[in-house]
Amino acid sequence: MRAVVCGANGAMGQLICAALGEAPVGKVSVDGENGACKHFSELPDVKPEVVIDFSHHSAVADVLRYALAQNCAAVIGTTGHTEEEKQLINDAARKIPVFFSGNMSLGIAVLCRLAAQAAAAFPEADIEILEIHHNRKVDAPSGTAHMLFRAVKQVRPNAVEHCGRSGECKRTKEEIGISSLRMGNVVGVHEIHICTSSQTLTLRHEAHNRSMFADGAVEAARFVLGKPAGLYDMESLLAEEQA
Repeated sequence: MRAVVCGANGAMGQLICAALGEAPVGKVSVDGENGACKHFSELPDVKPEVVIDFSHHSAVADVLRYALAQNCAAVIGTTGHTEEEKQLINDAARKIPVFFSGNMSLGIAVLCRLAAQAAAAFPEADIEILEIHHNRKVDAPSGTAHMLFRAVKQVRPNAVEHCGRSGECKRTKEEIGISSLRMGNVVGVHEIHICTSSQTLTLRHEAHNRSMFADGAVEAARFVLGKPAGLYDMESLLAEEQA
């Protein structure tokens, strides 16, 4: 697989380069070190099949511009995108295959499925989402927490995201609360609590190390190769594996 890795010298970028099993045909990193270019324009004509981005959400415009110019697939693993950046992703997906997920773990894809099933089984239950990450994570709530909310919203179309609570804020029937904790070196913990007056069901996923994200990103890249233009995610990959 001929891959260009953006954010190649970051913690995740290095893991992805290792998980590829072969050297990427191109690397981009803000520091321009270890054989990486600082900008896509500096890359030679490497004829990539896919560009994998684990840099920063603000780089998504450059990533997609490069993928469109090369007519190759894109895997976007960054989180915290603005509405304008999300629109860029949607626009690009009309012309090239784009794999976009707030979490590249297959376990999280399963958790999202289970969350939707549980929400459907307990239509009157209160639902709360808790996410915990290391103290260096810059965005909150996590992209995965938003994924869990969207999974629940599929079966609860009137659901409303409520991020954090302070002061007088009586819970409404429609809200799905999301709470964020930042501490230590926690790789990532996500819990969804479905609570009725008589019982609580808790679904939990814990990442033991970051290698699972790298493995998932490489699997996503292999999945999206040869696909028609469109927007794909971990649910798309999971559905194909179970077909």
